[in-house]
Amino acid sequence: MARKKKIRINAVKNFTNVFCNEEIFQNFFNKVNKEVILELGCGKGEYTLALAEKFSNKFFIGIDIKADRIWHGAKQALEKNLENVVFLQINILNLEKFLKSNAISEIWITFPDPQPKERNEKRRLTHPKFLEIYKKILKPNGIIHLKTDHEGLFKFTLDILKNENPNFGFEILKAYENIYEKNLKNEILEIQTRYEKKHLEMGAKIKYLSFQKL
Repeated sequence: MARKKKIRINAVKNFTNVFCNEEIFQNFFNKVNKEVILELGCGKGEYTLALAEKFSNKFFIGIDIKADRIWHGAKQALEKNLENVVFLQINILNLEKFLKSNAISEIWITFPDPQPKERNEKRRLTHPKFLEIYKKILKPNGIIHLKTDHEGLFKFTLDILKNENPNFGFEILKAYENIYEKNLKNEILEIQTRYEKKHLEMGAKIKYLSFQKL
């Protein structure tokens, strides 16, 4: 393990805004009295931080399994004294252990690993296996946002939402093949991570899909 990576992993253990213990987090979360929004697979937390800075009246949780990634966002949040954002270092499959039913207003999935190989389909964060988890923690009418540059993941998610049985529990709100071509002038969608900027420079089309829990 690289020395710098090891230092970051150890540092995160002492950050007051990073949680990995179920009981400690729940004790903290019970005191949150704002609308709560998640970012799944938040990486370095760029999108989570940008949202938290724009909306001080809401509470944001960035979730990622890797402590050395979370270190970046958590450190910046502490330096900026952002009190409306924390990070969970957990596997997304364990969300229900940390969050109560109907506790979350929105979920953002920004540029997740598309898992393009068919054999890895069940690892995609918009696979029904994951959507069933999100549905349990979302409030009624809660919204999921997917932002990606991957055509395959975008179409895969659309197909699932269109083809699942009527009781699946989600309704598509918006589906854009290229958000910048649409000239939407949406300050939230126009938040750009380093990853997005890099892919825009390479000519990628940024896609956006939102759907709502019924």
